[in-house]
Amino acid sequence: MAPPPLLALRDVRLTFGGTPVFMGVTTWIGRGDKTCLVGRNGSGKSTLMKIMAGEILPDSGERFVQPGTRIALLAQDPVIEAATIADYVASGLAEAERDARYRVDAVLDVMGLAPERDPARLSGGEARRAALARALVSEPDILLLDEPTNHLDLPGIERLESLIQGFGGALVVISHDRRFLENVSRQTLWLDRGVVRRSERGFAAFADWQEEVMAAEEAELARMDTRMRQELHWAARGVTARRKRNMGRLRALQALRADRARLRQDHTQSERRAQLAAESGELSGRLVIEAENVSVRFGDTVPVRDFSTRIMRGDRIGVIGANGAGKTTLIRLLTGALAPDSGTVKLGTNLEIAMFDQRRERLDPETSLWDTLTDGRGDSIWVRGRQRHVVGYMREFLFSEAQARTPVKALSGGERNRLLLAKLLAKPANLLVLDEPTNDLDLETLDLLEEVLGDYDGTLLVVSHDRDFLDRLVTGVLVVTGDGTIEEYVGGYSDAMAARDAARDAAKAAAGAPAAPGPAASKAPGRSQPARMSYKETRELEGLPDRMEALGTEIAALEAKLADPALYARDAGAFSASADRLDAARAELADAEHRWLELETRREELAR
Repeated sequence: MAPPPLLALRDVRLTFGGTPVFMGVTTWIGRGDKTCLVGRNGSGKSTLMKIMAGEILPDSGERFVQPGTRIALLAQDPVIEAATIADYVASGLAEAERDARYRVDAVLDVMGLAPERDPARLSGGEARRAALARALVSEPDILLLDEPTNHLDLPGIERLESLIQGFGGALVVISHDRRFLENVSRQTLWLDRGVVRRSERGFAAFADWQEEVMAAEEAELARMDTRMRQELHWAARGVTARRKRNMGRLRALQALRADRARLRQDHTQSERRAQLAAESGELSGRLVIEAENVSVRFGDTVPVRDFSTRIMRGDRIGVIGANGAGKTTLIRLLTGALAPDSGTVKLGTNLEIAMFDQRRERLDPETSLWDTLTDGRGDSIWVRGRQRHVVGYMREFLFSEAQARTPVKALSGGERNRLLLAKLLAKPANLLVLDEPTNDLDLETLDLLEEVLGDYDGTLLVVSHDRDFLDRLVTGVLVVTGDGTIEEYVGGYSDAMAARDAARDAAKAAAGAPAAPGPAASKAPGRSQPARMSYKETRELEGLPDRMEALGTEIAALEAKLADPALYARDAGAFSASADRLDAARAELADAEHRWLELETRREELAR
């Protein structure tokens, strides 16, 4: 027999402003569960978590907690008010435990925070760690975490993962970070259209489970449609409805139609997604950004020292590093917003830059959504060269007409991000600079953003702590170390970390190896690699980018040609020749990319 749950909700219902939020939530949290709570922005995840914590009372339903169970909540936007961090963390202890300051010191040591620090001077990541320390200090049986990775850097996220994996109590976590959820969860709660579904599988299986649920709904709709046709056929045969039996059948038909309409509306609402699209505008020059020996200093701090790079048209560069390491400084240098103390930064021709600001400083909290998108000018907005009514454009980003005149300050964090994306993506730009674009986005909108950026044919600079997002999107990574060094790697986040670890292992092995042979030994036969690249290899490496670009252009032209549905009927020979050449060009491009990566890797190794 399964042990009773630590916490259970039964038929919980809640209405806010006349709109139903929960229409009968029933779920539970068992001892040792590691549960993720997922759902769209605005679906009520944070509200449900507060009901679990006992901070909000539902309109009806039951909340049961096993006697003696301790519950701690990390809110999405915690308010930190205390003289010191230690005082703030101690406020998470029960009244009878307020003297147990050793626990405060211990948890702050784990979080890497000094007890005497002033909370008002904490960075976003430090404030998040302090709030987490306050939640942990009570040694809870159930730990409720609402977006715990917000404002944390990658090392902080990885430390949090380790801490959670070692946590002995039950966990419920809301997060937009897929990799984090995959690593920490073993059960999934899906809040969808006011009800909660539970799966005994972790987030890694969520996509498959979601498809199973939607397929079952589609099958039910098909069954109801079949029954509707049968009942309507009966009604259309002219059978009199005066007899009681027939009246009952007509009432059942009406109820069936209402049930089918409700299910179809719910199913359609669940499938709605933000309609994002990005326009690259005019074509920029092939060289987008060139930095040569760039350095910048702020007092005794040198976040960037002697850094050189080239960013070409179509590159997708991710920028990672610890909080405070200098990621924003690097972005400002590369985009020309900050002049270097030494070295040069050259921007390419025809650049149209659009920037996504993680602090949302471009959003006035008192301005309405309508005026934010139109800049206070009328009722229409130009979207990638086409005039659109503002309400129609808002709907594509999942905002209702009723929200058009509400102020920005009334929006959730995810809704503000969607609004900022709506404003950003309306304007053509061939260089997108995105600073933490994934913060607070629901997972479905995040998926769609990845698709949009994947199809975007301009150049991307992306600052993010979301490992999965970087792996799916970028082709190169800049690691800002914090000591002035900027490390550059080919591939996504996982590729960069693997290359970094391999380089460090090689350096350790070299440090412990015998001394390098002298000049005579270096000329001995059997040496596998020459000391430098040959002239032919150097020329080949220099020419490969142009060849790859030419092949890419040819492939795009062939794909456009073959997209003509009348081509085969008009000229079957031209169709076959174009299809054959497309296959050959794709193979040549793959070979060229492989050869470039091979030569570029070797060049980097010889330069060390």
